[in-house]
Amino acid sequence: MPRTESELENIAELNFDEAGYSITTSDILEYLFCPRFIYFQNYLAISQHEEKRFKVQTGRTVHEDKARLNPNYLRKKLGVVERKKSVYLSSTRGMRGIVDEILFLQDGSAAPLDYKYAEYKERTFKNHRFQLTFYGLLIRDNYSVPVNKGYIVYTRSRNKLIEVGITESMYNELQDIIAVLTSIVVQGKYPPPTKAKARCLDCCYRNICEKVI
Repeated sequence: MPRTESELENIAELNFDEAGYSITTSDILEYLFCPRFIYFQNYLAISQHEEKRFKVQTGRTVHEDKARLNPNYLRKKLGVVERKKSVYLSSTRGMRGIVDEILFLQDGSAAPLDYKYAEYKERTFKNHRFQLTFYGLLIRDNYSVPVNKGYIVYTRSRNKLIEVGITESMYNELQDIIAVLTSIVVQGKYPPPTKAKARCLDCCYRNICEKVI
């Protein structure tokens, strides 16, 4: 029997699996925002009180609403022959996550599709690209099919669909990120802060992070 959305969310909240620490897509996004975010949240276990952030809650609502719509809809213009929704995947690489949709294509490849509560700004940001790369690696590991691209639906831009290429260099960079991220969480290595100082103004850990000029 397929897992419910609630059951999938409960799985995704786990911090460890049988193999040890397991990286989530949220970890990747937070690492790309600032490596020290991961240190404070995951190694020191200082809560960021994410549940109080309006945008996060609204984004979750968007995902839940999309999960109920068009259950049999296939994006045939993209060459989709099969679609799986809200799929929980894990890997022996120490990764786990819930993919909004997995699209299986006519050419034998697959592609992740992710819904974003965001506007399209004429380009895809690095964190969005690597979230798709993360899902792509999980799909490759679990289904043994090539994943060379992914899709993002920007719900605040009238559900604009954007295709994002996923290259081998992106997969390699992702695995480097996972290795560094794991060393922070498991070994407690204190990382340098982000070089984008403007991000510090919107960081919930700004009062406990040492200032770097």
